[in-house]
Amino acid sequence: MELQELVDEVSRVLGEPVVLEDRDFNLVCYGAHPDELDPVRQRSILHRRSAPEVQDWFERFGIATSERPVRTPADPGFGVVARVCLPARWNGVTYGYVWVLDAAGRLAGPEADERLDRVMRHAARAGTIMAGQARTREHLAERAHDLLAGDPATAEIAAAEIDRLGALARDVPVRAIALHLADGGPVPPLNLWRLPRAAVATATDDPADPTVLLLTPSTDADHLAEAARRLYADRLDGVEQTRLVAGVGGERADLVGLRDSVREARLAARVAHEVPRLRPVARWDALGPYRLLACGPRPALREGAIDPAVRPLFEHPVLAETAATWLDLAGNAQRTAEALAVHRQTLYYRLGRIAQLTGLDLADGRDRLTLHLALTFRPLVG
Repeated sequence: MELQELVDEVSRVLGEPVVLEDRDFNLVCYGAHPDELDPVRQRSILHRRSAPEVQDWFERFGIATSERPVRTPADPGFGVVARVCLPARWNGVTYGYVWVLDAAGRLAGPEADERLDRVMRHAARAGTIMAGQARTREHLAERAHDLLAGDPATAEIAAAEIDRLGALARDVPVRAIALHLADGGPVPPLNLWRLPRAAVATATDDPADPTVLLLTPSTDADHLAEAARRLYADRLDGVEQTRLVAGVGGERADLVGLRDSVREARLAARVAHEVPRLRPVARWDALGPYRLLACGPRPALREGAIDPAVRPLFEHPVLAETAATWLDLAGNAQRTAEALAVHRQTLYYRLGRIAQLTGLDLADGRDRLTLHLALTFRPLVG
């Protein structure tokens, strides 16, 4: 019996709405609910998790260590109705909670106790399943680390083990996804229960630049990048949400080639931070000239992409923005003036100043390319 089936069966036996959360109060699955719910249950379903203050409130009643059903009281001021918590445990460890609403007080008395005892076996079964899945995810994360960081022989062994565990098949085209916060902040924990079973999650080793990585079948990558970013963003406040981006690497024929896709996904995320039109999810296949970032170390790219003639322009941000906009719009003066909200004569004056500062001939295609490359790559190579 799967977790959703267990939840539905508990709801059927008790005649009350039921949800299953993991031990970190992430929503795993839920059964049918009436239209009107208490605010805590509404938020847990809408946001796929319960807030930290909700977790603290319920844990006061000993749910984390109990082996029996735990009744929690109503608290109108906190926005909760009465509940019964059925701990989902395995081998003495709590892996989740089956929550049963009891707004009408029907789960009290000997007959209700008998029904609760009957459904505790379903909670225990949920604990067993969740423990097994947690162990598998941990094992997959370790094998994914070996796949990406090890030598070719280790990568082959790791790929075979990931295949054996039923996540990613050894010979299915795959892509990597990188989730990254601007300024190198830590990405918050993800509700792994909301990810497809085929997605393998791991993280980079670099504490100065933490990145969460997802390895997934190529056909699922675009959808999963959007979904995973939303799941992470739900844990951030409004300002931080705008700092969270995802990069999708190029396709590889099988798992052993994923190391290169990870590098591409991380570069795509880096570009997304600097190029607003590519946010919030940047795809390696759509990066265009930004793919040159994969061609060498940053100092070498800086020397190659930023011609010395362009450097004086960087001291004049308005002129640099004007040049970039004009080049992005293929030298169309009318569209550039409209985009910058300036008169066309002002634009022509600025273009003249740009030519004077750089010594470049803006009517020459090669000089335009020199200027465009420098303006495009400066934010990314320093």
